[in-house]
Amino acid sequence: MSKTKIVVLQMKELVYTGIFVGLGILLIILLIVMFYPSSDEEAAQAVDSSSVETNTYTPGIYNSQMQLGETTLNLEVVVDESQIKSVSFVNLDDSVTTMYPLVKPSLEYLEEELVAGKAIDEITVNEKSKYTQTMLIDGIKNALSKAKAKN
Repeated sequence: MSKTKIVVLQMKELVYTGIFVGLGILLIILLIVMFYPSSDEEAAQAVDSSSVETNTYTPGIYNSQMQLGETTLNLEVVVDESQIKSVSFVNLDDSVTTMYPLVKPSLEYLEEELVAGKAIDEITVNEKSKYTQTMLIDGIKNALSKAKAKN
């Protein structure tokens, strides 16, 4: 006759082992997903960089009107074929700069960034003048939409 061996496994040990194996597999999958580059992201980056390079403007001076309180400001954007040359106000009055002291420094900051070649969508706005810079960026985008070259 054969002897029967009885193996006693406690249920608690089986449950803990199953949980740890499951967490280990989940961790490995998470690491693979996080650090493995997807081809979709690479293709999207390639499209973004090529579209930035192919965007050209019709050289000239383009204006955009902005409403600031009860004052209408004319924003002037000068562009050549490939980049922005300058951004300025046409009729910035001393009373406007007194009432809205962040307008002029905000525009100077945006002009520095744009003339240096930074894309308008990549400019980070300062928390202190978030509303003012956002309003100016919208005005600049409006003027640049008029400057886009027709292909």
